[in-house]
Amino acid sequence: MPAKPPNPVDVYVGQRVRMRRIEINMSQEFLGEQIGLTFQQIQKYEKGTNRIGASRIQQIGKVLEVPANFFFEGAPGGWEGESSSQTSPALLELLGTREGQILINSFVRIRDAEIRRSFVSLIEKAATLIDSTPPPKPKRSNRRPRPGKK
Repeated sequence: MPAKPPNPVDVYVGQRVRMRRIEINMSQEFLGEQIGLTFQQIQKYEKGTNRIGASRIQQIGKVLEVPANFFFEGAPGGWEGESSSQTSPALLELLGTREGQILINSFVRIRDAEIRRSFVSLIEKAATLIDSTPPPKPKRSNRRPRPGKK
């Protein structure tokens, strides 16, 4: 019997745990130690493979210094009021990486609006270029086969 896919809310909550943990520069191992779990269990929570119970959400929130409702803000299938306040999956994925955190924290330190717009334009152009570039073809060897070998 194939494994049941994780519930989208469990995946979302796990992404929020990861995003916050990375934001405050905390390792999975340290978070696990604080709540009596292994880093492997934290990994499973962050991937949404294992569900996080209500009391565990409270423990994690306390260690990560956020209220329990933080993990559910913008969750799929929930009632949020205005839809404009929901976090997009792409943004959540970006915030769940060290590179994304560095990019955003560095970007907000740039006060000059023109420079910020220039960086946005540069990134958009780079992404467009990458999207429109065909994948490289495998290189063929210029060597000639040896006589008697195929």
